[in-house]
Amino acid sequence: WNKQEQGQKDLTNKKEKTPPLSFLFCFLSSTGYYDMLQNPLQHTGLQNVMKILIYLFLSNCTNVLFMCVCVHSSMEICHPKTNITMCPLCDGVCGYWKLSTACGTARASHLFDNPATVFFSVFMALWAAMFMEHWKRRQMRLNYEWDLTGFEDEEVSHSHLHSQGKTVEKLTFRDRFPAYMTNIVMMLLMVGVTFAIVFGVILYRISTKAALHMSSNPTTRNHVQLTVKTTAAIINLVVILILDEVYGAVARWLTVLEAPKTDKSFEERLIFKTFILKFFNAFTPIIYIAFFRGRLVGRPGRYLYVFESYRMEECAHGGCLMELCIQLSITMLGKQLIQNNLFEIGIPKLKKLIRYIRSKQGAFQEEERQKKLQRYEADHFLEPFAGLTPEYMEMIIQFGFVTLFVASFPLAPLFALLNNIIEIRLDAKKFVSELRRPIAARAKDIGIWYNILRGVAKVAIIINAFVISFTSDFIPRMVYQYMYSPDGSMHGFVNHTLSYFNTSHFEVGRGTMDPLHLGFPVEVCRYKDYREPPWSSTPYEVSKEFWAVLAVRLAFVIIFQNVVMLMNDVVDWLIPDIPKDISLQIHKEKILLVELFMKEEQGKISVAERRAPSTMKENCNRRSNSSTHHTNSDNLDSTPHHTNSTSKF
Repeated sequence: WNKQEQGQKDLTNKKEKTPPLSFLFCFLSSTGYYDMLQNPLQHTGLQNVMKILIYLFLSNCTNVLFMCVCVHSSMEICHPKTNITMCPLCDGVCGYWKLSTACGTARASHLFDNPATVFFSVFMALWAAMFMEHWKRRQMRLNYEWDLTGFEDEEVSHSHLHSQGKTVEKLTFRDRFPAYMTNIVMMLLMVGVTFAIVFGVILYRISTKAALHMSSNPTTRNHVQLTVKTTAAIINLVVILILDEVYGAVARWLTVLEAPKTDKSFEERLIFKTFILKFFNAFTPIIYIAFFRGRLVGRPGRYLYVFESYRMEECAHGGCLMELCIQLSITMLGKQLIQNNLFEIGIPKLKKLIRYIRSKQGAFQEEERQKKLQRYEADHFLEPFAGLTPEYMEMIIQFGFVTLFVASFPLAPLFALLNNIIEIRLDAKKFVSELRRPIAARAKDIGIWYNILRGVAKVAIIINAFVISFTSDFIPRMVYQYMYSPDGSMHGFVNHTLSYFNTSHFEVGRGTMDPLHLGFPVEVCRYKDYREPPWSSTPYEVSKEFWAVLAVRLAFVIIFQNVVMLMNDVVDWLIPDIPKDISLQIHKEKILLVELFMKEEQGKISVAERRAPSTMKENCNRRSNSSTHHTNSDNLDSTPHHTNSTSKF
């Protein structure tokens, strides 16, 4: 055992410096995990975390209940007297339709688009700040318990050139410049690939919607929106799962190409590149739906087209928030169930089986096949431990799903908690029975992951502010209620947000092929926008209501962002980074060290004082002896000289 531990220490100095497994377990616990190998009730730090998660769950349930109560505000669309005729949703095959047919979509949208969403977003921003503060305190406690408070200098001294075991000369900026340019070009290319795939999915939605509208089956035509949204979200999920593996390999290749000076620098650059690529891969479709879809459409008679034939898609009448919720839920649940759970267990088992079959066909003799394998032989067939980067990356992406777009999907924290409860047991099985024993590596903290978490928490505040302001109808409702409503209520809000269009102004070939779809000719249809009517002096120009709503939206973003960030700074200031008991223990240890140092110094001084008289006496004796010796030597030297001179004389 001692030889094995010594071998592990030697290997530790040669491997990548990754956060230790204990930090990962505590980090997973802080995001909703149970303790991996211990009784959860014995984990004192986990008790506080579970309390925070319980409060988050109760707040989530309260928010959802309030949303259900607020559904009555969509009754204006669902009212049978609402016979507003809407313009076609696509060219040619789509016909005019009644607004009351969007009742179901409007009810579903109001579940997530109501005043409670604002307060829930503020609460989630404060929860993220509380989580970061809790993790800093927990990390400091782990540092103290594992005696890692002074580990930084030791970690730096063990760093060495990442050159595959070879000593190389120091590279200059000119030597590294081609690698840096390759990194920049490849990163931009990978992000461009992500954008291209999102654009391809957009074309799929546009073409599929037009094809389904041409179907002779009335059931298919009635569920066009749901079919297109769901299938497009599934396609995005499959593409995300495939590109995640590709981006991980590309990020490692680019990092090796840079040839960083130390293992720590190598790992940090690898993590940063991998996070950037996977972040864009996971959130680009969501960002498109939240901030771009429905805003690059144009208006009836002057729509925006792609390739001169595909009209840009618009949001449903209830807004894009419901579509954003569908996309976010499918992506989040799909990544958690397929990538984080099935792949983590299935891939190691498959590799273990392949390795076992190859070894039986090659190295083992017939008699060795029959005997029972020893423990070390059985462990040889397990999957080698590849590091903690994939585990931390899962948690960071999940943290992004929980915080970035929580305004559109308030159930994300609940699904994350349920997923973590399941995944901790799968991770326990994986680390115990599917992977080889990890090599121990000391680390002071989780490294660059903490900075990424702080960055995601800050970006979440800005994104939620824009989601509430521009994606939801919260601001238009508030502006109508306080500026345009005659009685201060929401009655007439739907009619206020719809503009008029004269159907005779359609371009040739762009109108509907079935103008009598509703049983009567339509002269004026409505569409969702703030534009002047065709009978005004400036037809189809943006109205003053548009500029009023835009001003309030921008003001809300600024106020929301600054207020929430100020509250986060207050939380950061109120909660100390070091727990009080740990700071007291450190203070006591410093006092004891100072006292011990003073005692040692006083002991040295007293010993020196006791030795001083004897030393002075010895010095005096030495001086007297030396003077006597010099006198005798002078006498001896002078006597022969005198004798010689006398004899000579």
